[in-house]
Amino acid sequence: MATFTKKVALAGLLALAAGGASAAVEVAWVHLENFHDLPFAASERDEMLGQLTDHFRKLGENLAPGQDLRIEVTDFDPAGHLVPSARFGRDLRVMSGRADWPRMDLRYTLVQDGQVIKSGEAHLQDMNYQQTFSHYFDSEPLRYEKQMIDDWFGKTIAPLHKR
Repeated sequence: MATFTKKVALAGLLALAAGGASAAVEVAWVHLENFHDLPFAASERDEMLGQLTDHFRKLGENLAPGQDLRIEVTDFDPAGHLVPSARFGRDLRVMSGRADWPRMDLRYTLVQDGQVIKSGEAHLQDMNYQQTFSHYFDSEPLRYEKQMIDDWFGKTIAPLHKR
């Protein structure tokens, strides 16, 4: 019985240690008032930025143990443009495939065990967003923006292993 208790205690300690070693991703949206073409309604804007924050955090699963990533988004313009719609109760995003590609400016810092190993600024954009191969279904919200972020993350931060 004592051996079983020791094994359970050891498993618990290992689980806590593994949880402490997991990667963390912090995302800050800086000066939202300067962003372009965000939804007017605060709830829709929060939903959009929340989905992208969650996406950055999901990409953090690709970081090596002990690595943390801090991202400050300083400008963001999602694909398409907004058209007010009283009929549907929400603004509609219309994408023409012309000069309405998604773009994002950000600053990033990648930390390994408390030491900065990489940092910089990035200007993300996908001018061919409607012709680019994507891993996302057409029904996926913000699929063009997520693909653009995936491309940057895989090239700059860490290879993408989990899809």
